[in-house]
Amino acid sequence: MLLDYTSSAHYVLALLPEVVLSVWGMGILVAGVSRRHQGGSGQELGWLTIAGLAFAALANGWLYFGVAEETATAMIALDRFRLFANWLFLLGAGFAIIVSLPYVARQRLQAGEYYSLILFAAVGMMFMASARDLMVIFLGLELMSIGVYALAGFNRRDRRSAEAGLKYFLLGAFASGFLLFGIALVYGATGSANIAVVADAVQSGTAVGALMGPGVALLAIGFAFKVSAVPFHMWTPDVYEGAPTPVTAFMAASVKAAAFVAFLRVFLVGLDGLYDQWWTILWWIAAVTMVVGNVIAVVQSDVKRMLAYSSIAHGGYLLVALVAANDVAAAGLLFYLLVYTIMTIGAFAIVVTVGNQSESNSRIEDYTGFGWRRPLMGLLMTVFLLSLAGFPGTAGFIAKYYLLLGAAEARLWVLAVILVLTTVVSYWYYLRVAWYMWMKEPEAAGGRHAAAVTPLATHIVLVIGVALVILGGLFPDVALDLAAASVDGLREAAGGTAASAGP
Repeated sequence: MLLDYTSSAHYVLALLPEVVLSVWGMGILVAGVSRRHQGGSGQELGWLTIAGLAFAALANGWLYFGVAEETATAMIALDRFRLFANWLFLLGAGFAIIVSLPYVARQRLQAGEYYSLILFAAVGMMFMASARDLMVIFLGLELMSIGVYALAGFNRRDRRSAEAGLKYFLLGAFASGFLLFGIALVYGATGSANIAVVADAVQSGTAVGALMGPGVALLAIGFAFKVSAVPFHMWTPDVYEGAPTPVTAFMAASVKAAAFVAFLRVFLVGLDGLYDQWWTILWWIAAVTMVVGNVIAVVQSDVKRMLAYSSIAHGGYLLVALVAANDVAAAGLLFYLLVYTIMTIGAFAIVVTVGNQSESNSRIEDYTGFGWRRPLMGLLMTVFLLSLAGFPGTAGFIAKYYLLLGAAEARLWVLAVILVLTTVVSYWYYLRVAWYMWMKEPEAAGGRHAAAVTPLATHIVLVIGVALVILGGLFPDVALDLAAASVDGLREAAGGTAASAGP
């Protein structure tokens, strides 16, 4: 079916996954209100939410063949780049919900509101990936952010959770102002917020330079905040530490992925013609982010804060792909986001297990002997840590390797060396956790892990995650081909301008 965007029905088809999740989220919200008077743990609502994600996945798969688009200037994209990104968000939301099932029950949280907020945040992420208009990206960003603000402060009985939600809301609103002001300046410079029209204006030289330069800078600041890039990272450690751990996992993986997907489309498609003006700024942000994130992570004694600074460092690695601005780096970025989603949520799932479905036992010393007390969970955590560090044989190694290939193709030798050296530094704090799990005397743990119980569903998800990490390290071709095809679709839809610059 050819999608010409001349009727509302066609827009519904183009946004079918988002429509499914939106309707399902409202249904979960209503069901949650009804369930309050009936008791129970709320796990049935969690599984019902998983079913909604499955239907959205079917709708996303149907878009590969069900409809096609006539023009690249439409507000909603139907390219493979958008569809690949949707898989990332659905996967991240699904993993986060399964990890949340015992946590929500143990903490007696309001299940209907909790799971519906995850769905609405995922809808915002999907809007960000599908948008070819800066204002639609902003609307998607706000929808995602409002849901995550509420999730970060969701555990009202925990002072740290309330503090995390407030900090994230205040700083997030401030960063959104930068992004919106940048959009306004770009609109004033080009006469349009459509990314394809902006790209044409930049290429033809009709954009007003006095407005375009500050607009690009403000856009970069807004996106840098969402990807936790230095120096816009100040919110990340406190929010990640204070938020409920399953929410932290969702934020660290899916929110970062959505921000990078929008970042890539805006800068490598709409602002490709201004590459010479913005690549130096992103070069320095990427370099400083890699160094600061890894160096501060080394001295952390709390595992959640350590993973927060690790997330900042990974944002720096991903920024290398944006600076490289070529097909190899862009495909590597998509592959990296896929792998990062799996291994990050997996690692945080072990963290919440060590904490016995609470926020306790978060210090590295609390992992003493955990590998011997819970051999399977210890082994799974070790694999996730090795993949986060980029150990050969894991998907994390392949992801970093392709970022390096993209940087080498763009002749970003200094940035590539920084990436390698900071990766070596990261081995210290990742393997430090593994050392406590396996090399310290189990008696030092004092039996604090004896009551930790992990549901079968979480075990299955973690085993699947480790299998994907190992298979992605040994046989990455399928995922890499899908990522490369997605980048090709982005470039073709943009008239051949995307991912083609490079220094």
